[in-house]
Amino acid sequence: MRRHPIALLLIIVLCCSALAAAQSAKRPITFEDMMSLKRLGDPVVSPDGKWVLFSAVDVSLAENTRKSHLWIAPVAGGEARKLTDGAPGETRGRFSPDGKSILFLSPRDGGSQVWVQAFDAANGTLSGEPRRVTSISTEADGAMWSPDGKHILFTSEVYVDCKDDACNKERDEAKAKSKVKASIFTRLFYRHWSSYTRFKRSHLFVVPVEGGVAKDLTPGDHDVPPFNLGGQDFYNFSPDGKEVAYTSNIDEFEATSTNNEVFIVPVTGGTPKKISNSPGSDSTPLYSPDGKYIALRVQFRNGYESDRFRLFVYDRAAGTLKNLTENFDRWVGTIAWTPDSKHIYFNAEDKGEAPIYMVSAAGGEVKEVLRGHNDDLQFTPDGKTLVFTRMGIERPNEIYKVALDGGKAGKPVQLTDLNGAVFAQVHTSPLEPFWFTGAEKAKVHGFLVKPPAFDPKKKYPVKFLIHGGPQGAWGESWTYRWNAQMFAADGYVVVMINPRGSTGYGQKFIDEINGDWGGRVYTDLMNGLDYIQATYPFLEKDNVCAMGASYGGYMVNWIITHSTRFKCAVSHDGTFNTESSYGTTEELFFIEWEFKGTPWTNRETYRKWSPHQYAQNIKTPTLVIHGQLDYRLDVSEGFQLFTTLQRLKVPSKMLYFPDEGHWVLKPQNSQLWYKTVNGWVDQHLKPKK
Repeated sequence: MRRHPIALLLIIVLCCSALAAAQSAKRPITFEDMMSLKRLGDPVVSPDGKWVLFSAVDVSLAENTRKSHLWIAPVAGGEARKLTDGAPGETRGRFSPDGKSILFLSPRDGGSQVWVQAFDAANGTLSGEPRRVTSISTEADGAMWSPDGKHILFTSEVYVDCKDDACNKERDEAKAKSKVKASIFTRLFYRHWSSYTRFKRSHLFVVPVEGGVAKDLTPGDHDVPPFNLGGQDFYNFSPDGKEVAYTSNIDEFEATSTNNEVFIVPVTGGTPKKISNSPGSDSTPLYSPDGKYIALRVQFRNGYESDRFRLFVYDRAAGTLKNLTENFDRWVGTIAWTPDSKHIYFNAEDKGEAPIYMVSAAGGEVKEVLRGHNDDLQFTPDGKTLVFTRMGIERPNEIYKVALDGGKAGKPVQLTDLNGAVFAQVHTSPLEPFWFTGAEKAKVHGFLVKPPAFDPKKKYPVKFLIHGGPQGAWGESWTYRWNAQMFAADGYVVVMINPRGSTGYGQKFIDEINGDWGGRVYTDLMNGLDYIQATYPFLEKDNVCAMGASYGGYMVNWIITHSTRFKCAVSHDGTFNTESSYGTTEELFFIEWEFKGTPWTNRETYRKWSPHQYAQNIKTPTLVIHGQLDYRLDVSEGFQLFTTLQRLKVPSKMLYFPDEGHWVLKPQNSQLWYKTVNGWVDQHLKPKK
């Protein structure tokens, strides 16, 4: 049937109008919207390749809680379904090797324990009642199946001088009943991140799947695995189930060392054997499916947690190590073997994304497979499909799959859409990149996020965000703590720059912040601000607020002591006095690397880059935020800054959390954080007429 050209034009106009109307009908995102999102992660593909099991966290603002449950989705496509719904929640779901059961962790009987429940692989459902496998008084974490399905490996924190669980239980009960709560410390790491030591060590245990007494595979006065902030497991079974590879730091002074090593030990127990040899961190061992190799991530420099992560393989028969990424100048992230053991896929940060790469296990060129911000790589058993998580500045994690053909990826297919209903109602803006010239003529990357209902003819105030780390980066990622959409929602343009020290631009770019905290990076940021103010006519040039946390908080402190070009500032958990910070932090390897020694061996560098030395210059109204339980950057740094601001009569306010650490995690605390931060910026950038 012929259609009249005018009729076709009318249809096109009507469709475009309808689309525009639908988009304009969306409202700005609110804090309540953000808290209603399910936080999805930890996907695992079933042994038959039909299902992907994952966790999703529900946040209750009213109850001030976060609770995880297990979900399942068909790999072929279809609706995702909640698999477990226990009152206290469930985490870390894992399929048994035969696919007939799953294990999970749950505190449903009090403390966290390992549970197993029958799984119907045909229908993707659970059957019967869950059975508790462990009953260890010190609780269980990080559980995984042995390849033969006969044992379960897990971690637990125990007293190193206790020979059995009865001893641990008696010791814990005595401490709980004691009227004396004092502690005596004899070494460093007496506190770490957000808690004081409990005089325990994390050990690996193995227990029969039927239950019984768990065997400690890693006795001794060292943590297995060492402290880490998430990511891939630091331990794994060999394919034949006879051996376990694990990560541990056995240096005498852990507070000044990042020298993690990889060990192997028989599953029956015995003397461990060290297989790594780098002075830096060796970690995340992963056996090849054929059992011939162990892949691991390696850093070369001890004491430097931000050295480049390289991909190595250990030949189990020859006892040799080989670097597969010698000429790849990015950090290797999550790794996954192909089922035929011929290739390793991994993600790595690159210019604000985390693309997927591949390399032959025999060595050779690293090839890019798929752009985007991807993680949690999982192969189907036939090796033809890669399942992974993906996020962006506009959406949090969902699960995707992509077909692979000879290392070439097809078009990614989204398998889950747990938050689609929310985003059908709220507006989110894309990330818009820009490049400019920073210090020493280096090319520096930055991003813009525009507000809802953006009008290029109008002018907007600016929230200028500075990331932490300092070895971190802004990019195509979703965060719940410093969310760009939340900051833009009230009519702001959000600017995020990746200055010196940022990851994803090569190791040299990262290293150029070492010993130079207020140098090149400050110039990069100021040049970036100059660039956007000269380039984008919709920005209010003199209406900018500098905002940052952790290192970003330090840089805000440096900015307000060296510049008056910002209308306001927000400093969250930032260093104000580098010398006092040394004495109150715990991971001394970090500060000793960044400031090239201690305050008594290199006082000049500490004082040169300490904001408090230039306090007399502060004029900028500043909001200070700090948590009592932050032991990375002690709360005294926030108190010092606030005291100084008040004494100088600079307009200032302090938001103090007695129950938060380096991050604000409790939902209602987070709500207060956003309200206070955005209110402070509004007060100074949008004063009432």
